[in-house]
Amino acid sequence: MEFLSQLHPRIVHFPVAFFIFYFLFELSGVILKKEYLTRAALILLAIGVVTALFAVLSGNQAQTAANTLIDKGSNLSELIEVHQEYATVTLFYFSALLFLRVYLVIKNRFKGNIRYLFLLFGLTGCYLIYETGIHGGDLVFKYGIGTQLFGK
Repeated sequence: MEFLSQLHPRIVHFPVAFFIFYFLFELSGVILKKEYLTRAALILLAIGVVTALFAVLSGNQAQTAANTLIDKGSNLSELIEVHQEYATVTLFYFSALLFLRVYLVIKNRFKGNIRYLFLLFGLTGCYLIYETGIHGGDLVFKYGIGTQLFGK
């Protein structure tokens, strides 16, 4: 399973991009009143959730690998935990958003003010992505996690 942990730095950028583009397409669809943009937003959201699942799974494996090299309870260990919590919350948040969005589309209720509410949901999700990325970036750029310098 160490293979998954090595994929984490390569995978994490996909859900970030898909979720941000989801929000941008949702916003564009509402502003321009173009149905094809809101349909594309739904597809981007679904792909984002799938890629986020792989990012979280590979991150969990990376954490397991890192735990063999760091002291439990250290600042680094705590930062990894915070990053993992934000990543997991982000995955669950966008998954719930996807299921709610699909339900509303199936029931033909995704219209009117509900679209504006999803813009707020998307913006909140972007904040979660930001927080996850800040903590993940600190792990790499301050502590060298995932680089050849870590563990030497």
